[in-house]
Amino acid sequence: MHAYPSKLGFDGTYINQKVDSIMEMGIDSLAFPGAQLLVAKNDTVIFHKAYGFHTYDSIQPVALNDLYDLASVTKISGPLPALMKLVDEGKLDLDKPFSTYWEPWRHRKDKKDLTLREILAHQAGLVPYIVFLQKVLRKNGKIKKRFVHRSSDKRYQGQIYDGLYINNRFERKMNRIINRSKVSDEKKYVYSGLTFLIFPSLIEQLTGTNYQTYLDDNFYRPLGCHTLGYLPEENNYVNAIVPTEVDTLFRKTLVKGWVHDENASLKGGVSGNAGLFGTADDLAKLMLFYQNYGDVDGKQLISIKTVKEFTEVQYPENENRRGLGFDKPILDNAELPLEEAYPSPLASPKSFGHSGFTGTFVWADPENKLTFIFLSNRVYPSREHRQLYDLNIRTALQDVFYKAEGLNIQN
Repeated sequence: MHAYPSKLGFDGTYINQKVDSIMEMGIDSLAFPGAQLLVAKNDTVIFHKAYGFHTYDSIQPVALNDLYDLASVTKISGPLPALMKLVDEGKLDLDKPFSTYWEPWRHRKDKKDLTLREILAHQAGLVPYIVFLQKVLRKNGKIKKRFVHRSSDKRYQGQIYDGLYINNRFERKMNRIINRSKVSDEKKYVYSGLTFLIFPSLIEQLTGTNYQTYLDDNFYRPLGCHTLGYLPEENNYVNAIVPTEVDTLFRKTLVKGWVHDENASLKGGVSGNAGLFGTADDLAKLMLFYQNYGDVDGKQLISIKTVKEFTEVQYPENENRRGLGFDKPILDNAELPLEEAYPSPLASPKSFGHSGFTGTFVWADPENKLTFIFLSNRVYPSREHRQLYDLNIRTALQDVFYKAEGLNIQN
């Protein structure tokens, strides 16, 4: 459902002026060549507008149904709903050692006792990231032929880009490196995407179903998310796909239609840490599903109890703001000035979401019934573009809607 902001008590003139000005400033500052913003109140979209172009050559304007590489927003849109459902069904226990379910960790002294709760709250002491690309590139930047071929055969079946195929055994190598990675003795908040690389395999193991099929059948189809998925080039969508980075390291071209994240790319584009593509509309449906605590059209896909548990701060005593998989506001967010806050200081402590490296950001606030979807390709033409963060654009945009509610309606 769509409605004018004024119908739901927002000042539409204020919103348009403020959002237009922040978005234009973002484009002028080269924070991104283009972006779009969708905001819903209750279950009704009150704002959805696109700005700028796919690239700085100003040829293809951003359209409302464009597909974006969601980067780390994948974590809460792919593996997380599946893990929540498995917790609901008693097939996973948050407080049992993860090694109960992931056999290779049973014999790793530093990992055998780590719980899924610690892992999902980024409290387990795992290393933040492993650059697997270093394993397939020589020092001179050339690709190692034993790992990547230009054409596929029975030993190189997984496609990782146009004309690039990975050795079938490379995934085992990745898992082995993850299994052997160091664990810090100090248990504090350190964001780590490592286990998200293995969650799809775990989900397949526990459900006996292909990971992508499981997501489609249990979540995307019931939610009506028709374009949310991996490997968009295979699906022949009519939607244009927004490009990401001009990759000078690995793919030596503008990356478009393939996942930007190199680790997800080396997994053939299907991973739990990145790889999903989707539209703003699809993400709004997913975040509204979370905001309504697992309910879609009166049907409870995940229990209220489980969704509430996943979206609560887990270790506040350790100055860790995270939920289970979900990001949360900074712990003293309401007291902070806008430029230091994350997200808007007016977002409720019950709110939650996630951001993505490519310039994506999704947030749901069950208390204020506000859902916020921001999509951009801030990594174009290069990931060095950090103005999106430096100017705190997403927080400023979100703040507009909290302030606009209940203002004197001018229009």
